[in-house]
Amino acid sequence: MQFVAAQGIRDATVLEIGGGVGEIQLELLRLGAGRVTNLEITSNYEAEAERLIAQAGAGGRITRRQLDIARSSDQVEAADVVILHRVVCCYPDYQRLLSAAGSHARRMLVFSHPGDNLPAKAAIWFENVLRRVRGNSFRAYAHSAAAMVAAAEAQGLAAEYKQRSGAWHVVGLVRRSQEEVESTER
Repeated sequence: MQFVAAQGIRDATVLEIGGGVGEIQLELLRLGAGRVTNLEITSNYEAEAERLIAQAGAGGRITRRQLDIARSSDQVEAADVVILHRVVCCYPDYQRLLSAAGSHARRMLVFSHPGDNLPAKAAIWFENVLRRVRGNSFRAYAHSAAAMVAAAEAQGLAAEYKQRSGAWHVVGLVRRSQEEVESTER
């Protein structure tokens, strides 16, 4: 959040992919964002999200849709800020997801991911084994941090912020100017 707030979000449009019940969306509205759209691939969070939105009085400023941006990116409008918090590790094709997210970020893209190290990979493997034993089909993924950043940067973004927050790492990327894009292509 601190990276997003430091970049300035007054009246910005925000697209959160996999925002769950919407805590980050409500916080960004409190910080000055103008409108927020949340995309989910499941309807599991909707009842609680609607309760929180009503409680905050933010009903006219938040749109919630059930849609997979990686598969239907043409059905999503671009936004000033795109956020994926603890989402990329839940999606098997990080490149497709981050490419779609990055192409929709007019100003910045922020995403978090588990550490790219042996303990994190072992924890994800163990959690997946437990899920399989319990009959749960959900799987988490330990994608390469460098490859995830590269997928986002391929959309004309530049990583300007990296922070570790416990087991999670946060990456903030900003849209490069046309001059910056041209100078790197030479």
